[in-house]
Amino acid sequence: MTFRIKYSVSPSYLTGGSLRRPSLPMNQVRFIVAHDTGNPGSTAANNVAYYERSRDDMEASAHIFVDDSDIIECIPFLSGPAEKAWHVVYNTPIDNQTFGVDANDCAGGIELCYGENINGKEAYQRYVWVMAYACWRYGLDPATDITAHFILDPSRKIDPKNALSPLGITFEQFLNDVKQEYDTCIQKEPEPMLDKGVAQTIISTWISPAWHQMTGNRDQQDYLHWLANELRKAAGLDPE
Repeated sequence: MTFRIKYSVSPSYLTGGSLRRPSLPMNQVRFIVAHDTGNPGSTAANNVAYYERSRDDMEASAHIFVDDSDIIECIPFLSGPAEKAWHVVYNTPIDNQTFGVDANDCAGGIELCYGENINGKEAYQRYVWVMAYACWRYGLDPATDITAHFILDPSRKIDPKNALSPLGITFEQFLNDVKQEYDTCIQKEPEPMLDKGVAQTIISTWISPAWHQMTGNRDQQDYLHWLANELRKAAGLDPE
């Protein structure tokens, strides 16, 4: 199966080996955490630029920022081998209780930008798509493998409600939208129109002998070669 690429994910990595991006590999991706920036009006590019300027100020980060025009990845997650980001405190037990691992070690952190000068609906569409794409990329279930920062750290955090509430969208509706986007973007490989054995029999019994009989007639040989490859493609075989 393939996945419909509706938007581009633009890598703009933070400097490696810094506090915000320690360049530690994420050995598995178990789930995804939905965040918002908590900074109304700040774009994806604004947030990534701030992270880079303050890269050695603190251990706080996320993988991806999404606004109404950009999906920017500042720590590798979708455009390269996944690395850890610091987007959920370690001393909350809920991630371990729910998924058996710490979020920073095994979860992607994706931030939604919102507020003045940002088209909330456009940003939301991109956010839903990139969540669905991340689930497909790592074999996750959108219905069970996406959580929220406010769920994991309920005494301190409310995101992504800051961005969802102005749109009249609950977290439950957001999950439903991601699932629907996931189902819509999944593209199954077409079933072969011809049985492989039948195709190979036709080629070996009729087309190949005819090709040899046409020695000296390049046009006819080229046509028979094309015909054989069309049969191979119809049967899901590689052309020769």
